[in-house]
Amino acid sequence: AMASRLSALLVFLSSSAIAFTPPHVSSPALPASRLASCTARGHHSRFSHAVRPRTGVLNSVAMSAASIPKIIQGGMGVQVSSWTLAREVSRNGELGVISGTAMETVVCRWMQLGDPNGIYRRALAAFPDQAMVKRYMDKYYIEGGKAPDKAYKQPPMWTIDLNADLVEAAVIGNFAEVWLAKHEDNGQPVKSDKMGYVGINCLTKIQLPTIPSLYGALLADVDYVLMGAGIPMEVPGILDRLAAHEDCKLAIDVDNHDGPIWSPFSPRAFWERAGRPDIAQKPLKRPNFLPIVGSVTLAQAMLKRATGAGPTKGIQGFVIEMPTAGGHNAPPRGFKYDAAAKSHKLSLNERGEPIYGEKDEVDLVKFREATKGLPFYLAGYYARPEKLQEVLALGGAGIQVGTSFAFSKESGLAADVKQFVLRTVLDGDLSVFTDPVASPTGFPFKVLELEDSLSSKDHYEKRPRVCNLGYLRTPYQRPDGKIAYRCASEPIEDYLKKDGDIEATEGRKCLCNGLMANAGLPQISPFKKIGTDERYVEEVLITAGDDVNQIRRFIKGENPDGTLEYKAVDVLNYLLGRFKEEYTAELNLYQSADQAEDPAVRKKLQDARAEIQGKIKEVDQQMGASSK
Repeated sequence: AMASRLSALLVFLSSSAIAFTPPHVSSPALPASRLASCTARGHHSRFSHAVRPRTGVLNSVAMSAASIPKIIQGGMGVQVSSWTLAREVSRNGELGVISGTAMETVVCRWMQLGDPNGIYRRALAAFPDQAMVKRYMDKYYIEGGKAPDKAYKQPPMWTIDLNADLVEAAVIGNFAEVWLAKHEDNGQPVKSDKMGYVGINCLTKIQLPTIPSLYGALLADVDYVLMGAGIPMEVPGILDRLAAHEDCKLAIDVDNHDGPIWSPFSPRAFWERAGRPDIAQKPLKRPNFLPIVGSVTLAQAMLKRATGAGPTKGIQGFVIEMPTAGGHNAPPRGFKYDAAAKSHKLSLNERGEPIYGEKDEVDLVKFREATKGLPFYLAGYYARPEKLQEVLALGGAGIQVGTSFAFSKESGLAADVKQFVLRTVLDGDLSVFTDPVASPTGFPFKVLELEDSLSSKDHYEKRPRVCNLGYLRTPYQRPDGKIAYRCASEPIEDYLKKDGDIEATEGRKCLCNGLMANAGLPQISPFKKIGTDERYVEEVLITAGDDVNQIRRFIKGENPDGTLEYKAVDVLNYLLGRFKEEYTAELNLYQSADQAEDPAVRKKLQDARAEIQGKIKEVDQQMGASSK
């Protein structure tokens, strides 16, 4: 039983080390009514693309347990973790997170679609500088939307020498997404008796947009910042300085250069250039910072060398992410992708995926001791109530969940893609491939294997190579000393001209355009689709965690219009054991079962009652409660 197992774990916790490995799937405990109407129709063969304000900085060491969220909705880009999803999770008392990845591109594309229902214009009406908003709108907004066969106008790509208009677009885009997550459709702050928090997730590896993106989020009163896919050592100090509108800088990794090159940002100069120096006079709330790590060593290093203030260097907690999580994963210890020597192939399994072993396990006892009692969350295959309770029993603050939310009604995933995945998972299990080479970052990347998507090698090779977003480009120093940019997913001839190795282009995929298409914002390529006379329209490349098949349990059945869906609150209710309320209500229907006159009917009703009682007991066990 779960209760006894937790007791044993707690005893073990007090006497020895515990190494956490990816947990296994357990059978769901759902009301029969949630599963009875789930039916599947034929697959679609193709995808079509036509908070409550708080003041002051939270000190997590002094925070009461009640003020710490138990569930973090993971940050999934591009805009899968949308403002609608983050708002719904926050409204229900947990930490809703928006993706800060490429928001300057996302919002300007929505503007070019006419800003349906005026959503982003509503947010921008609250931006402190309306003259800046007007400049932005004049550049990108198209009344009624662009023609379907016209490409999106794209902001310039990021470089170390920051473009002023691009910086404004990043500040505006991230402000808008966070503001929307913290406000109702009528523009009033979200109010709920279970009100939680709103955070932003940024990828450490995408360095150049980091500071302007964070500044836009702070202007919108963001509560948390979460960052992984790299070591965000400088971010705590950057948050300290941004909250005071002070100058800050980020070290940018540059190939062939002796040491990093600094990318500076001055909030005061930003507002002076806009003619609004007064905006920099009022301090901003400094959000909590949760780095996403995969080892005790990395957490210790951050607590020693991070640049933030205070005894924990500006860190308010950690997310420990296991390799079963979706998106980018930390590589196995000792694993290094080597395009030329192919030595990394010795560390791949029979499917060609990186092999994780004992060195990649996390000793939670050591972690808790090393991190000075800071709250920590477990991520990657933890989206089950019994796993939440295990983490809490072991001293953790809770869990981070991504994939279960990714396909919910409120997520930003394109509707047609979402429907395809939901119908497919009802027909059978989906498969996720941990691709060691797809991402130009060098980090393993989880790819959901779907028909008619870029997950297929043959399908991907029909895509004309182009690099027109550039978020994963690597700066490098040329022989003449100038800084240039290259990406192993760009056209091969261009990459080779930049002294790139041809071996590094093998198996690489354009995540930037694929993830943008996931959000229903695909670019029209300047090139023709191979073998046709039509211009290529970017296609989806879906990422998901290894527990993607769990979303099957949340699907309630078809809507009147034939679509499938489940809501973010369904995920929260499951994780927090709230399905017990439904079971109890259903149990009340059988209160008079013993009084039925017909023996056969009586037996049938009693059996049904016993089945529901068993489900209630199972939920109690999952939640670590004693059954009654």
